[in-house]
Amino acid sequence: MRSGHTPSLPELEAFVRCARLGSATQAAHELNLTQSAVSRSLASLEGRIGAQLFHRVRQRLELSDAGRALLHDAERILEDLSASALRVMAFGGRRDLLRVAVSPCLGESWLTPRLGGFARLAPETSFDVAARRRPVDFALEPFDCALQTQAPEDARTQSLRLIEERLIPVASPRLAPPHEGALSDAALARLPLIQQAGRPELWLDWFAAAQPSADATEIARGPRFEGAGLTLAAARAGLGAALVPEILAQEALARGDLLRLSRRRLEGAQPCLLIWPERSEASPSFRLFRDWLLREAGRLPFEKGALKAAEAKTRAAEFADHLAGSPFTAPAGGR
Repeated sequence: MRSGHTPSLPELEAFVRCARLGSATQAAHELNLTQSAVSRSLASLEGRIGAQLFHRVRQRLELSDAGRALLHDAERILEDLSASALRVMAFGGRRDLLRVAVSPCLGESWLTPRLGGFARLAPETSFDVAARRRPVDFALEPFDCALQTQAPEDARTQSLRLIEERLIPVASPRLAPPHEGALSDAALARLPLIQQAGRPELWLDWFAAAQPSADATEIARGPRFEGAGLTLAAARAGLGAALVPEILAQEALARGDLLRLSRRRLEGAQPCLLIWPERSEASPSFRLFRDWLLREAGRLPFEKGALKAAEAKTRAAEFADHLAGSPFTAPAGGR
């Protein structure tokens, strides 16, 4: 409930336009209002908060100290409200909006290329997918689930291991031309080794697994990049060999942008987790999305029957909507 000193939306809009334009007349033109209506909104706002927001200087409105203090927050409130409205508009007439947070590289390399399959499975569900590197606070952010490598420390959330981390060495064909079989560790060590800044131990672990006496000072040399996404981009650009999660490199390997340099894999310590708050359990769209993810990750068998059942349910819902909107369909009690 709005208190007596809280500005109304028209008052904030009038104030921000006047602050930007320096004229109540021009603000009125942009807002499609009369100049007197804008002036009344300004007077009402000043009376509500008990402060003068403008000084009139040579027929121009100049912000007072109080006005400057209010302007930043007023602009942010209006921008946040506009962004919130656009998020709701994403429903686009569909029944459900599934809000997913995902680590940036996983979202770009693995999730997004597959989302078309889920869209066909659940055509009444729209997506709001956002990149998040840090654990999501589901109490503050309205996400239904997250795909990340670190679960939040919150007893009200659940998580499951979706994809184990298995790292493979890759490089651009320009750096390592196509070869029969795979490179030996000795040949691999002669290439520039791209270091992932947040995980400097990866190459050390790779060589230590097969060659415990490997020279750490040589292995740790190489260009450094922050995060898996930049590391993959550096490998595609031919800057060196990168050790990256296999699932993130699949698309680039399939296109021929990268070559796999060894048949060996390194078991990593950062599996992809599916994380969700308790409230998401009540959402049929989330439950369907969770099962679909498990099948895509190979954790559940793909069941054609389940897919057909979901499609049949969708068609039944669409037919019910059609009947509800048809001018030839009368309520049962009216027949």
